[in-house]
Amino acid sequence: MMMSKNSKGFLKKIVSRRGVGQVLTAGIGLIIISAVFAIINPIFGSWNNISNLLRQIAPILIIGIGQSYVLITGNIDLSIGSVVGMSCMMSATLMTRGVSPLISSLITFVACMGIGLMNGFLVARFKMPPFIATLGSMTIARGIAQLVNNNYNTDSIGENANTFRDIFYYGKTVGIYNPVWIALILWLIFNFVLSSTKSGRHLYAVGSNEEAARFSGVSTFSTIMTAYLVSAFCSMIVGLVNCATSGAGTMDSGTSYEMYAVAASVIGGVSTLGGTGILSGTVVGASIWGVLQNGLQFAGAPLAWRNIVVGVIVIISVLLDVVFRMSKKVTIQKEEKQIQ
Repeated sequence: MMMSKNSKGFLKKIVSRRGVGQVLTAGIGLIIISAVFAIINPIFGSWNNISNLLRQIAPILIIGIGQSYVLITGNIDLSIGSVVGMSCMMSATLMTRGVSPLISSLITFVACMGIGLMNGFLVARFKMPPFIATLGSMTIARGIAQLVNNNYNTDSIGENANTFRDIFYYGKTVGIYNPVWIALILWLIFNFVLSSTKSGRHLYAVGSNEEAARFSGVSTFSTIMTAYLVSAFCSMIVGLVNCATSGAGTMDSGTSYEMYAVAASVIGGVSTLGGTGILSGTVVGASIWGVLQNGLQFAGAPLAWRNIVVGVIVIISVLLDVVFRMSKKVTIQKEEKQIQ
């Protein structure tokens, strides 16, 4: 009996930790959805499909990590999809003009970080609403994507970029596609920063109460700047993945990725109101998005219905978060009145 009580106490302590409850709930939902699709079509559960599914989930997880960092600070980044397109077009254009894949990637990195710096500076220094600031940078980044090759998609990046394509899309390591390993490495790094460093604690503090964080000695400017730089970096990586996937630069690359990033974050329990969420939830959220898209495709559902289903789930996730926070606030207010 004593062991049972201790186990229950330990389990309760784990579940009560920031964001864990939402992750467990979403994880159960993921298992149920996967089981249903496997029953509807056994091909869904085959290793070949799972391997491809993981590769499809990888870029959504990567941009979800970036968006999660920004959401945790209580902000949002609408420029993600356009930065993906800018990264794809810029790297592909440079490679088609004889620049090596490594140098092309480095130049693309610098350009994308410039968008992240601009977002962070406008929001953190000038207190511009993040919706407006990143809406503007979204248009700028998409314009750059269109300009780099004079409003044309690029030609093939050529055989000289085969290694680049293997690293970012086609190659496998230990039987698993490389984009999955890239996503896993980035998740391990950014999860460690968020969960085990002072910078991570500052991100949560700013998202919970920016004024209180400032009075506590937290540099809100550098914290918000860091979040937007992480977002731009993740978008840049996904742009390289898209470039490797198609073997060319396409000006519409990254379209709707803002929605995918938000979906991966909020379905996994990252609050749009800031201060709540863990990157384990982003893994689950990205997986739910991928499984729904893949499973509904096997079930014969049109693309329009797949998008509607994901959109509805995102709305419900945000609504539940808002309702939960409101009920928690009411409970705290009642407790304060009772103490008085």
